[in-house]
Amino acid sequence: VFARVAPASLEASALFEVEVARRLAEARCPVAALDPRVEPRVDLRDGFAITFWTYYEPVTPAEIARADYARALETLHAGMRQVDYPVPHFTDRVAEAEQLVDSPARTPRLAEDDRKFLGDALRTLSRLATQHGAPEQLLHGEPHPGNLLNTKKGLLFIDLETVCRGPVEFDLAHVPEEVGACYRQADPRLVAICRALMLGMVSAWRWDRDDEYPDGLRMGAEFLSRLRESAVRLGLDLVS
Repeated sequence: VFARVAPASLEASALFEVEVARRLAEARCPVAALDPRVEPRVDLRDGFAITFWTYYEPVTPAEIARADYARALETLHAGMRQVDYPVPHFTDRVAEAEQLVDSPARTPRLAEDDRKFLGDALRTLSRLATQHGAPEQLLHGEPHPGNLLNTKKGLLFIDLETVCRGPVEFDLAHVPEEVGACYRQADPRLVAICRALMLGMVSAWRWDRDDEYPDGLRMGAEFLSRLRESAVRLGLDLVS
């Protein structure tokens, strides 16, 4: 039995993931499937939200070739284009990061000059990404290596609560650059914009006073520094 357990306060997110997983499996997307032995639902017990998933035997060694990773993501995107389901827009997630940055009470350890830079960067990069005019579709939202399983059934994506709508370049911003280079028909400029946007979002989450990520503040500062470098490469007038 493989179960995902979360606080009951996250029931809505778990319900969303269950429905998305069901639809993606029907479209034959390379995703981890719900356990077919039980009803696709969220069970509430003792203050927790529980969902049941299929267990997949891992392949050893677990290293994934970059070309295989890229093909799996292309296959996922192709299947997602066949699914019609209302999901958040990727800019909704950016807006959540902006709200964190704009709230000193929620991000008290973020220096004011860094706060201004990060807020300006998120707004500018979000605008550039949406104005680019690239086709939009369902996306995984965070298809980084931690959300990809190497199994005897093939490569499978997990953690579907981040599914959103936007250009495929937003997904490519979350994978290693060498993997993105193997993905066909992506706009390099838009990938660079989305990668910088991802750096800004992750940095904002790490400055959250309620963030429980191990060594989060160090990571927040590191991603903020990388964002400044990306802004320079993109030619954005954001660095004082």
